Amino acid sequence: MGITKTESFTEEQNQLATLAKAIGHPARIAIIQHLIKVNSCICGDIVNELPLAQPTVSQHLKELKNAGLIKGSLEGNAVCYCLDEKGFGKIKSFFENIDSYFNRTNQCC
Repeated sequence: MGITKTESFTEEQNQLATLAKAIGHPARIAIIQHLIKVNSCICGDIVNELPLAQPTVSQHLKELKNAGLIKGSLEGNAVCYCLDEKGFGKIKSFFENIDSYFNRTNQCC
């Protein structure tokens, strides 16, 4: 496997890339949209909402959790998932910077 040279970039750039990669799959977007809709749920509920097998949904949940976009807590035998404000705060800040760029009057090009 080749060298990714991630050490050549800032921690913020690497974190944003990880977040972007985590939301770069339609199943993960669907999971996020479902969590927004219901505010929280258990893994079984998410499996019922997606046309994917339970192990596949669990893998997508793991990717979202590892990226810091969702968090989960045990409730009996199930895990209750919800959005993680910190991860989405970083994404929000990034897009606010882009929005402020477009709101400037002196845009180039």
